[in-house]
Amino acid sequence: MAAPTALDFAAYFSQRAGLKKADVDKLGDSARAGEGNLRKLWELSDLSSAEFAEEVARFAEFPRISLQELMAAESKAQQFSRRFLREMAVFPCQPAEGSAILVVADPFDAASIQASAIVLGAQPVVKIASFEDIAIALDQRLGQDQVTDEAGSAGAPVQDDDIDNLRDLASGAPVVRAVNDLFETAVETRASDIHIEPARSSLVVRMRVDGLLRSVATPSGVPPQAVISRIKILAGLNIAERRLPQDGAARVRVARSEIDMRVAIMPTQHGESAVIRLLPRDRALLSVDKLGFLAGDQTKLRRTLALPHGMIIVTGPTGSGKTTTLATVLSLLNEPTRKILTIEDPVEYEIPGICQSQTKSSIGLTFATALRSFVRQDPDVIMVGEVRDSETAHVAVHAALTGHLVLTTLHTETAAAAVPRLLDLGVEAFLLRSTLRAVVAQRLVRQLCERCKSSRPLGQADLDADPRYAAIGLRLGNVIFEPTGCERCGGVGYRGRCGVFEVLEMDEEVRGLIESQSDWASIDKVAVRNGMTTMIEDGLAKCLAGTTSAAEILRVTTVR
Repeated sequence: MAAPTALDFAAYFSQRAGLKKADVDKLGDSARAGEGNLRKLWELSDLSSAEFAEEVARFAEFPRISLQELMAAESKAQQFSRRFLREMAVFPCQPAEGSAILVVADPFDAASIQASAIVLGAQPVVKIASFEDIAIALDQRLGQDQVTDEAGSAGAPVQDDDIDNLRDLASGAPVVRAVNDLFETAVETRASDIHIEPARSSLVVRMRVDGLLRSVATPSGVPPQAVISRIKILAGLNIAERRLPQDGAARVRVARSEIDMRVAIMPTQHGESAVIRLLPRDRALLSVDKLGFLAGDQTKLRRTLALPHGMIIVTGPTGSGKTTTLATVLSLLNEPTRKILTIEDPVEYEIPGICQSQTKSSIGLTFATALRSFVRQDPDVIMVGEVRDSETAHVAVHAALTGHLVLTTLHTETAAAAVPRLLDLGVEAFLLRSTLRAVVAQRLVRQLCERCKSSRPLGQADLDADPRYAAIGLRLGNVIFEPTGCERCGGVGYRGRCGVFEVLEMDEEVRGLIESQSDWASIDKVAVRNGMTTMIEDGLAKCLAGTTSAAEILRVTTVR
């Protein structure tokens, strides 16, 4: 009897997990083309990585190994290429007694298992671990290996005026490998941004994970100028220009994923700093159910989206998840009967069936100019990445007035504050009353790690120590959840993020408050009286449900 394949498992698992046939068919095509698909299959499901590994082990009839057992065994990773181990999600190890073990997340990848056996010199015992556990083990055991200077000149000082030497150095193997390792670390830690900052004689590297920056080890054995130059080369920037800011973009392949990068270079006192935004091309859209809306708010949102025309605004500061919310809403509206056009900066989610455009200010393609062209394309739904100026605001409002559903974003503190903000941009009050349908304000809070979070009843000492607990609605005896920290979450106690929201639906009473001198506090007061759930109340519900902590709610929201 032939050994089971990844396709066999996909067919079995899709039935158990209730996956869509079209998604599984796409994964089957990838598998037949020689691409791994087990990680994508897990990402399509609602299972945790551990639960998915249990399903794999049960189907393939291989034993499971826990993270604790994996970490206790002697590592054989030093015999292998770092890239091979991370791309194939394998971890070779040797227990205190017994034969060599090859821990894998995908037991159907026979080529990787056979290649590992050749390196180990014997056929290893194959055991199953989750993708996350293997990544943690590799990160702990491999550490930040020092980059060796294969060319013998990587550590040589670089003269500021020696551009040709710098270009050659930035293209050399040690520097290329050092930068690639940074990208791999960013993907493994789920970082959204990489910050590379120059000090007097070195670099400081930090990565933004779940909204907060974490320091990581700096590439060693390579000159700081060469690292920045390598990034500039990837982004198509001028490595000879060090006095002016530069912006660029690139697409790189990290492990088995393609990543779009947005690179911003800024001259500083000790050299150039680089901030790299990472946008995975294969990240899946969320469903509205998974965004984190409370049941009542989700009902309001769906009711508003069913309207044939008008304007829906998502507000919040930079990095609050507005683009993800809009992209998810667009996927909900994306039907063959609707024509949907977007203008974005940049395009972060590629959605099949939607015509997406990106601004290019250098040639005059702005939000406003794209909007003017859109109305001649006979769309049903228009998405504008952001209303930044009076011109864009006026065109967007008139597009909503002429029979289109317009989705956009604003930078405001609360949902109610979107009204005076648009009035400040010069939109007439009577037009706003006619077009505005709803405003969604949101923030992102870190989710507590499911593996290590702890709970306890709130005591009087807690309320006395921080009066804000009472201000957000916590009461004596409420069970609150707190971060603890484990290997899975990197010791911080949080893993992943979810949204906290408030949805302002424009009923007749709220609409009547939209005047030329409207203030957000009056609108907010009436909306709350009419049933609007504030972000604080939404956050409190998630805090009591164990999704996040009270400290997180207080960190990202404002008590009002």
